[in-house]
Amino acid sequence: MRKILVVDDEPDIRELLEITLSRMNLNSCAAANVREAKSLLEQEQFDLCLTDMKLPDGNGIDLVEHIQEQHPTIPVAVITAFGSMETAIKALKAGAFDFVSKPIDLKILRGLVDSALKVANTPIHQPHETQQRLLGESLAMQSLREKIDKLSRSQAPVYLRGESGVGKELVAKQIHELGPRSSGNFVPVNCGAIPTELMESEFFGHIKGSFTGAVSDKEGLFQAANGGTLFLDEIAELPIHMQVKLLRAIQEKAIKPIGGQKEIPVDIRLLSATHKNLGAEVESGNFRQDLYYRINVIELNIPPLRDRISDLHILCEFMLKRISDQNGDSSYGITNDAIEKLQGYAFPGNIRELENILERAATLCEGHEINANDLDLPKPNQATDTTQPDANESSISLSVDQLEDYLIQKERKAIIAALEKTRWNKTAAAKLLGITFRQLRYRLQKLELE
Repeated sequence: MRKILVVDDEPDIRELLEITLSRMNLNSCAAANVREAKSLLEQEQFDLCLTDMKLPDGNGIDLVEHIQEQHPTIPVAVITAFGSMETAIKALKAGAFDFVSKPIDLKILRGLVDSALKVANTPIHQPHETQQRLLGESLAMQSLREKIDKLSRSQAPVYLRGESGVGKELVAKQIHELGPRSSGNFVPVNCGAIPTELMESEFFGHIKGSFTGAVSDKEGLFQAANGGTLFLDEIAELPIHMQVKLLRAIQEKAIKPIGGQKEIPVDIRLLSATHKNLGAEVESGNFRQDLYYRINVIELNIPPLRDRISDLHILCEFMLKRISDQNGDSSYGITNDAIEKLQGYAFPGNIRELENILERAATLCEGHEINANDLDLPKPNQATDTTQPDANESSISLSVDQLEDYLIQKERKAIIAALEKTRWNKTAAAKLLGITFRQLRYRLQKLELE
């Protein structure tokens, strides 16, 4: 049977926890202070530690840090006083798996214990198929994968910071899939894509008849992610009134649908991201400081492509295989001179831009091998060079949009010119462009030129 270490100086709480655990067919062992807990940890093997924050000879954070250092495979959950969110956040930053507030809700406690025991069963460096999605052997990527593996063993909110196009959603999904919530839903949300007037309904759902057009009950995004992970991309785009409602939902672990009479408990892990400098958004008054501290318990920086240029060859091979699969065509190759040319480019649009460049080159190249001449890279005056890490992120975002528009328009002109030259004979145009008829048809559909 699994064994849980319970640390609390109140006999009534210890008894309550021991009874609850025994009904879950779990053994438990109790300690009244930090000293007793450390002694038991040396003598016996435990699968989980539940500790109160306030102890006679220290606090729960001391114990969290000790276990992180001496017994890193044991997840630790802390018990906090009601309303002590700041204390709970400190515990999460110290490495606690999760927290539960007094008075203890036994249903929430049982769910927490189940999740923690799944983590206890997982090796710290578990090989996993999703590891293959984050390609690259550079030091930056090796470090990122190690951090993801560690973060997947916690329930702490994580703020993913990185420029546009670095793959923040991919990282978020991997944290989810490597963790104890992998059997639950991963629900990604682009906060900037939801109309302001629909946000509350989208996030929290609504009851039939609660407003004009509410013809049936609707489940919100929080409910859809219940038991899993909610990923809020571009969270800086949320208006202030939604930031207030989001903060309450996170702190209370409950939501109230529009028109609902009572709150519905939800159990989610929150991951969030933005390409903006969220600290600067707080200073300018565009983002609430209390929400910032709540979502930014742990910050994970995702490296831009220019900081992992040595991964280019691996990335190109993977992307070109995907492009050929999508087109139903033979595999594409890329020459060393093309790789060298890419290595000298700053990639303001990161991975997303690389994929666009390769897709265009594969469409217009002769045969199935891309060389340096096929890479029509933007000149410095066509896209802002962002080699400086502290470059203004709003101008980066603008340059990426300009770059994508530029590439699309250039490709569109090349295809239209070929079609006009062949009197709109698609077979002849494809031959002129050096691509297959199927590739041309795919590009026409994508560019809405049919």
